[in-house]
Amino acid sequence: MTTLSFAQRRLWFLNQLDGPSALYNIPTALRLSGSLDRAALTAALADVITRHETLRTVLADGPDGPHQVVLDAGSEAAAPVLTVADADEAGLDKALETAARHEFDLLGETPLRCTLFVLAPDEHVLLVLLHHVAGDGWSVPVLVRDLLGAYAARSAGQAPAWDELPVQYTDFTIWQQELLGSEGDPDSVISRQLGYWSETLAGLPEELGLPTDRPRPATAGHRGDTLPVAVPADVHVRLLELARENRSSLFMVVQAALATLLAKLSGSTDIPIGTPIAGRTDEALDDLVGFFVNTLVLRADLSGTPTFGELLARVRDADLRAYEHQDVPFERLVEVLNPPRAMARHPLFQTLLTWNDNDQRQARTAAAELPGLTVTGHNAETRTARFDLSFTVEERRTDAGAPDGLSGALNYSTDLFDRTTAERFAEQFTRVLTAVATAPDAPVARVDLLTADERRTALEPADATVRELPAETVPALFAARATATPDAPALVLGEETFSYGELNARANRLAH
Repeated sequence: MTTLSFAQRRLWFLNQLDGPSALYNIPTALRLSGSLDRAALTAALADVITRHETLRTVLADGPDGPHQVVLDAGSEAAAPVLTVADADEAGLDKALETAARHEFDLLGETPLRCTLFVLAPDEHVLLVLLHHVAGDGWSVPVLVRDLLGAYAARSAGQAPAWDELPVQYTDFTIWQQELLGSEGDPDSVISRQLGYWSETLAGLPEELGLPTDRPRPATAGHRGDTLPVAVPADVHVRLLELARENRSSLFMVVQAALATLLAKLSGSTDIPIGTPIAGRTDEALDDLVGFFVNTLVLRADLSGTPTFGELLARVRDADLRAYEHQDVPFERLVEVLNPPRAMARHPLFQTLLTWNDNDQRQARTAAAELPGLTVTGHNAETRTARFDLSFTVEERRTDAGAPDGLSGALNYSTDLFDRTTAERFAEQFTRVLTAVATAPDAPVARVDLLTADERRTALEPADATVRELPAETVPALFAARATATPDAPALVLGEETFSYGELNARANRLAH
C-alpha cells in the first residue's frame, strides 16, 4: 500500500467531489489495416499491464487516507478490458467519442480500457483509453510503443523481450515525498519553493476577464470543443530567429504572443498562463507510464508600454525562475495560496499553453509496420474542456529538418464561447504571432487584432443612411415631448413608472 502522489490526490478529490467523469480521459486511436490477430492483441495488452504497475493500480480509501493498491499481474481484476464492437466509417467518429467518454470510477476500476471497432474483416480501429490518474501526455507514446512491440512478439508466438524497468510509479511517489521534504523544515525544497511562489503569485487576478458569449455558470459543465491552429512556415522561421536573437526559447516567444493576445482581449496587463511540464527529472522515468506532469503558473507583466522584445525579456526571466522552482506540485500550491474558489473556473489561471512534442513521438511510433498490419493514428476526442481556453502548439519540420510552420489546436469551453468566437481567437493568435515576428521592436499595444474588413465593419455603421440632426438641445427636446405627450411613460425604475409630465416636473423642482 502506497500513498498517492500529489497529482493523484487532486484527481482522487475530484472523483470524490463530482463522481466519475470523462474530463481526465486520454484517448488514443490506432487504425489497424490488414490481418489482425485478436488473441495476440489481448495478450499484448496483458503484457503491457504487467510491465507498467500503474495500469493495474486502483485507488482506495482507508483510515490513513487514500492510497494506491497495485493488483497482482495476471489476476482476474487486472485483466485487460477489451471490448469489441462493430462500426462503419460514417459512424466511427461518433462511436469513438462515445467510448472515449467512458466515466472511470477511480475507486476500484483500473485506469486502462480498450475498444476494438471492427469496420471490415481487414480494417479495425483500436481505442486505447487511459485515465490521467495513471498517465500523462508523455506516457501515451510509451504505451503505444510497448503495446505494438508486444503485439509483434505475441503474433510470432513469443513473449516481448523487454529490459526490466528500473523503477515503478510507486517508487516515484515515495521518492517525490523524500525529495520535497517537510514543509516544517525551512530549508527543505518544498518550503523554499513555496516561499518563492507565494511571493511571485501574490495579488494574482482571480479571473481573466475575457469577452465570453455567455456568463460563467455557477458550476462548470466542462463541455468543450477543439479547432485547429496553424502558423505558416515563413512566420515560423522569423519566430525562431527572434528567439535566438533574444536568447529565448520558441516556447517563450509563443507564450509572450499569447499573453499579448489575452491582454488585448481582457484589458489586463497581468496575465497568468498555465503550462504543463513533464516532471520526469530522472531518465529512469522516461520509459514509464505514469502521472508525472506538473503545472506551472507563468505570470506575464505587460504594464507600461513594452515592445515585444522587452516583453519577451520579462517572460524569459519569469520563466527561468519558474523552472528553477518547478518541484512544488500544483495541487499543493493551490492549497497553500488558497485563492478565492469557484466551482466554475480553474484556480490561479484559466488559459493553458502546452508545447507539444508528444504527437510527433506518437506518430513515429504509431505509423509502423507489424506482421500483417499497417498502423496509423486516428483522431479521437472526448468533447470536454478543463480550462476556458487551452492552446496546444508544436513545431512542424520538413524531411530535411527545415522549419515548416507551427500547428496545434485550441480547446475551448462551450459553456462560455461559441465556435465562431473561438475561431476568431485562433485567427487573432496567429495574427499576433505574425505581427511580432515582423516588428518585434514595436510596442505590443500597437499589435492590431482586426483585419481591414473587421476594422471597417467596427467603425462604419451597418445602416449608413444619413439623417439630419435636430438643432435643439436634448433638454429642449425632452421638454417638447413632455408638453406633447405628458402622460406617456418616460422612465421605469423598479416597479415605479414615471410619465414625461411627472419626470419633467420633478426635474424642474430639482433645478429650482
